[in-house]
Amino acid sequence: MIDAWISLPIAVRYGLLAVLGLLMGAVANHLIYRRCYFPRPIGPWGPADEKAGPKRWMDYVPVLGWLALRRQVSVHGKGFWIRPLLIEVALAVSLPLLYDWYVVSGMLVPEELRAPASLARLEALMSGIYAFHLILLLLMVAATFIDFDEYTIPDILTVPGTIIALVCAAIWWELFIPVVYVSFPDGTSKTVDLTWFTLPYAPDPSWWSARGLRVAMGIWTMWCFALSNRRVILRHGWLKAVAYFMASLVRRSAWKRLLGIWVAGLIGISYVYSLGPGNRHWLGLLNSLIGLAVGGGIVWLIRIVGSLSLRKEAMGFGDVTLMAMIGAFIGWQGATMAFFLSPFAALLVVLVHLVLVGNKPLPFGPYLCVATLLTILAWPIMVGEWFIPTLGVMASLLIWLFLALLGMMGVMLFFYRLIGDALYARHTQQSEHE
Repeated sequence: MIDAWISLPIAVRYGLLAVLGLLMGAVANHLIYRRCYFPRPIGPWGPADEKAGPKRWMDYVPVLGWLALRRQVSVHGKGFWIRPLLIEVALAVSLPLLYDWYVVSGMLVPEELRAPASLARLEALMSGIYAFHLILLLLMVAATFIDFDEYTIPDILTVPGTIIALVCAAIWWELFIPVVYVSFPDGTSKTVDLTWFTLPYAPDPSWWSARGLRVAMGIWTMWCFALSNRRVILRHGWLKAVAYFMASLVRRSAWKRLLGIWVAGLIGISYVYSLGPGNRHWLGLLNSLIGLAVGGGIVWLIRIVGSLSLRKEAMGFGDVTLMAMIGAFIGWQGATMAFFLSPFAALLVVLVHLVLVGNKPLPFGPYLCVATLLTILAWPIMVGEWFIPTLGVMASLLIWLFLALLGMMGVMLFFYRLIGDALYARHTQQSEHE
C-alpha cells in the first residue's frame, strides 16, 4: 500500500490528503459531539432534535454540511456550527502540510539525511510513521474539544487509541525503532537512528529475557487496573482491601470487558515475546508499553501528590489515560518531553482561548495535546539534540530530580491550600460581622 501511495504524483497525494483531512474532521466532530459523556444532537449524527426538522443528505458532507446546518441556530444557539466547520477545514489544510514536514522535507530525520537522495530512500518509512501519527492526531483533536466542553476525557477515546498504538508498534516495529542502513550519494554509508524512538538500553539482551516479559506484563496489568475504580482502602488490612476492590469492580457493568482486555493483552504480549530473542516486534511492543507507563505514570503521580496536598481532585484521570495513550504512540522520551513542554503550550492555548471565548477555566488535556504536537514537529531538536544527550549525562539523577520536583510541588500546593483556607476563613468572618 505504501509503495502504491508513493508512486502517485505529489500533487495527487496532497489532494487526497486534503480530502482525508475533511473526512478526519468529520470523524473528529462525530467523536466530539456523540462519544463524549453527555452526547448532544449537534450535527448530522444521532437522533434529530424535534425542533430541528428532518435530516438532509447535504448535512453529512464535510464543511458544506455545516453551512446547511445553520438552519438549526434557533435550536443549538448562535454560531454553533462555526467550530466544527473550522475543525474540518483545519485538518484539510494541516494534513498536506504535515506530510511535507514528515516525508517531503524530512524534518523529523537528522539533518544529514535531508538531501533528496537520502529522503527518497526513507520515503516509505516516514510515510508509515506519518500515517501512524495521523491516528494520534485525530484522537488528540477529539480529546481536546471534549475536554474544553466537559472538562473530562472519555475512555472511549484513550483506551482504543492505546490498544491501536500497541498493536501497530508490535506489527511494524520501525514506527518506534527506525534504525536503517543508509547509503549516501558520495558512496559512504552508515547506520542512522532516524527519529530516536528507542529505549535507552535497547541493545541490552535482558529486554528479551524474562525480565522484559515481567516488565511488559506488569505495565499492562497496571494500565488495566487504572481503568478500574483504582480505589484501594487499606484501613482494614490487605485482605479486606482486595475484597472491597473486587466487590466494587464487579458492581461496574464494564468489568467483564475490562477483564477480557486484560487477558487478551497478556496473551498478545506472551505471543510477541515467544517469537524469540532479538525479534524487533518485541522491542517495538515493549517500547510502546514503557511509553505508556512513563507518560501515564508521570501524570498519575502528580495527580496523587496534588490531590493529597489540596485535599481535592487536582487533575482528572482522563489526563492520565490521555498521556498514557500519547506515550504508547511516541515512546517514553517523547511523552516526557511533551509533559515538560505543556506549561509553555499552556501559554499559547490560554492566549487563543482568551481571544475566542474570554476568561474561562481551562482543562489540562489541551495543553498536553499541543505540547505533544510541538514535541513531534521539533523532534530532532527537542528530543534528539536536547533530551537524549541530557539523559546520557544525567541518567542516574533523572529519577531523583523528578521525585525532588514532585515533593517540592506537593509542599507548595500544601501551603497554597493553607493560605487559601485562611483567606476564606477571614473572608467568612468579615461577612458575618457585616
